Amino acid sequence: MTDSVHNNDVAAAGNTDVIVIGAGLSGLVTATELTAAGKRVVLLDQEPAASLGGQAWWSFGGLFLVDSPEQRRLKVKDSFDLAFADWLGSAQFTPGAEHGEGPDRFGYRWAKGFVEFAAGDMRSWMHAKGVRWFPLVQWAERGGYPAGGHGNSVPRFHVTWGTGPAVVEPFVAAAHEANRAGLLDLRFRHRVTSLVVTDGRVTGVRAEVLSDDGAGRGEPSSRTVTGEVELSAQAVVVASGGIGANHDLARARWSAEAGRLPARMLSGVPDSTDGLMLGVAAASGATLVHEDRMWHYPEGIANHSPVWSKHGIRILPGPSSLWLDADGGRLPGPLFPGFDALGALQHVTTRGDDHSWFVLNKTIMEKEFALSGSEQNPDLTGKSIPLLLERVRGRSVPVRTFAEQSEEFLWADTPAELAAKMNALTEATPGSSGHVDGAALAALMTARDAQVATGLGKDPQVVATAAARHFIVDKAIRVAPPRSLSDPKDGPLLAVRLSVLTRKTLGGLWCDETGRALTPAGDVLEGLWAVGEAAGFGGGGAHGHRALEGTFLGGCLFTGRTTGRALAESL
Repeated sequence: MTDSVHNNDVAAAGNTDVIVIGAGLSGLVTATELTAAGKRVVLLDQEPAASLGGQAWWSFGGLFLVDSPEQRRLKVKDSFDLAFADWLGSAQFTPGAEHGEGPDRFGYRWAKGFVEFAAGDMRSWMHAKGVRWFPLVQWAERGGYPAGGHGNSVPRFHVTWGTGPAVVEPFVAAAHEANRAGLLDLRFRHRVTSLVVTDGRVTGVRAEVLSDDGAGRGEPSSRTVTGEVELSAQAVVVASGGIGANHDLARARWSAEAGRLPARMLSGVPDSTDGLMLGVAAASGATLVHEDRMWHYPEGIANHSPVWSKHGIRILPGPSSLWLDADGGRLPGPLFPGFDALGALQHVTTRGDDHSWFVLNKTIMEKEFALSGSEQNPDLTGKSIPLLLERVRGRSVPVRTFAEQSEEFLWADTPAELAAKMNALTEATPGSSGHVDGAALAALMTARDAQVATGLGKDPQVVATAAARHFIVDKAIRVAPPRSLSDPKDGPLLAVRLSVLTRKTLGGLWCDETGRALTPAGDVLEGLWAVGEAAGFGGGGAHGHRALEGTFLGGCLFTGRTTGRALAESL
């Protein structure tokens, strides 16, 4: 594919109905909904054509579905009412949102609409496009922190068979079909620098044309400007994503009540997720809301084979590892692995640390560790049954590769030796601090193992781990039987350094229930719409303060479909 797939009919002056900025999942869904309605669309993206599909291509492909056939086959009892109650418990919307009052009023409406979509026709809609799901539904996060608040009450994380690329593929195919039909003009290497506003209405964009670049998917690309262009349309849709790769901006917006994001962080998104378009929209009269609401992860490890700058991978852990702060203290319950990532992150940032630790052994790693991302899951991405069986047997190739190649996987035969290696890595990292006492670590492990040995125990994490095995999927592929950390046959011991991994922006452009951008006064900014992460996945903040796992890809699908259809109807 070349960097520009122009269609002269679409590109003709005055012949474009809509300009969509951003060729990620939400932009593709929006554009293809519009072209399905016969509208003419120009789709702009600052990256080369190789990155078509954006961040979604790199994802694990998890979708939040409610009362699905996959759940019912596993005897999981779910419903819209339960899912929406879980959502509200996590979101903690500002008072009055449910009555159409306050800054969260549109976020609340989008949230309710999304859960209805997840419990309704999302699955059938995607199924009709050829998408299928791994039958073992995952319980990605149980939550429980603060008590009774955040978290999924039942497993809802449906991993797409083929992961992120399989979610993106139907919309890429539809985009190419629309291009051949003369309805969609794909223009890569176009970076929008301003919106054209005429008599208070957005009527087009001004963009820099960047130099051709052979960068592969997700790789940093040149920002050399070779020209400029101005394009007009009846409407403009911002689908440019969030701020995850812009660490300075993320640090500046992070809530002071949650401490500070550290100077050293990893990126879970490509460099192009820079947040620049959000500023462009705001400069034209749109309103950004809830900018301090973000969803980053504390379980990041540096990619041994990075694609983009500071490329990090998230460990998707089972619940058995001890989670320790930079000084070797256990995180407070229920901040156990796999329970509440954002709560754990805020614990780390409130302490002022730039890292924390998982302490476990080789057997637990083989049973409980998975890695985020399509490229780290070749069995699911490649739809390979033999590789999938290897995962079930605890022989995940990507996990073994990290264990062998990563400098952040530290192996030892004794707690004292392990603590010494942990401290050496901290001391070798500029700006990092923390010290783990070997004797204290040994005592911590001994106390934990004594609770396991009882067969019952009062340690909350040991109890939670045993309870997790009541779910057949966790017992089969995710949660190891409770056992001693120091048993030699399960060794050696392992410590994994975890860093903050930036990922999602939960706030964004304030929008009404159809995706129309709003001014600070709450009036519609005519001609401007927003979808996906740029819209806080709907209304400027459909997730509120916290998100339920599996709702990001689904949010791109839902906002793109809803706004694309509403916009098509309005033209």
